[in-house]
Amino acid sequence: GNFVKLSGLLLASSFAWYLGYIFAAHVPQESLSTSIAYLQDIGKKPVLRAPLPRRQKCDHWSPCSPGSYAYRILSGGGKEKLAKICFEDELLISEEKGNVGRGINIAIVNYETGALTSANFFDMWEGDHSEEMVAFIESAPQGSLLFMVTHDDGSARLKSNAKKLVEALGSKEIQNMKFRSSWAFIAAKGFKLPDDIEREKINHSDNKKNRYSGWPAEIQIEGCIPRNLM
Repeated sequence: GNFVKLSGLLLASSFAWYLGYIFAAHVPQESLSTSIAYLQDIGKKPVLRAPLPRRQKCDHWSPCSPGSYAYRILSGGGKEKLAKICFEDELLISEEKGNVGRGINIAIVNYETGALTSANFFDMWEGDHSEEMVAFIESAPQGSLLFMVTHDDGSARLKSNAKKLVEALGSKEIQNMKFRSSWAFIAAKGFKLPDDIEREKINHSDNKKNRYSGWPAEIQIEGCIPRNLM
């Protein structure tokens, strides 16, 4: 009886192997692989992936309202990280644009149109460029936005009349500028910016706290400027 059972088992196994061989020989390998992968996926929990966040103007975390301008200004950091001024997602001053330099970098924007009027940098370490900066600021038409940031040193050759001019635009830190201070400032000419907008930030060089050798950390200001101020 045991011999009959064993024979039957061997016969059934051989038949099953033969059917599997025939099946494998006639089914395309690609279909077989797909079927196996499908069987392996059965029972797995679906993986939910959050959508990537949508990029906002000037790399803001959240968008500005449709009735406002987006801006971000970033001072230089050390020798390698140069200053940047971004307005409405356009780089006005940057390394990529090739118009950034040591000293004080300034961009002038037409408030009504949002278009760049002019941009320049003024080296305050080598050469006498303080008067040039005064003339540049004074040339800004009424109804202009002015964005100012430092890279490296912006104080060594900055004269008192230039400081008073920037102070008259609303700066509270220009008189406190020291060697290699990181400084960022936003001003309006011919109209008033809202009080809740962060307009100025400064970070002084301190050998005990400097992020870079001889330089403080870079600083930035970002936000939204309403378009109905005039």
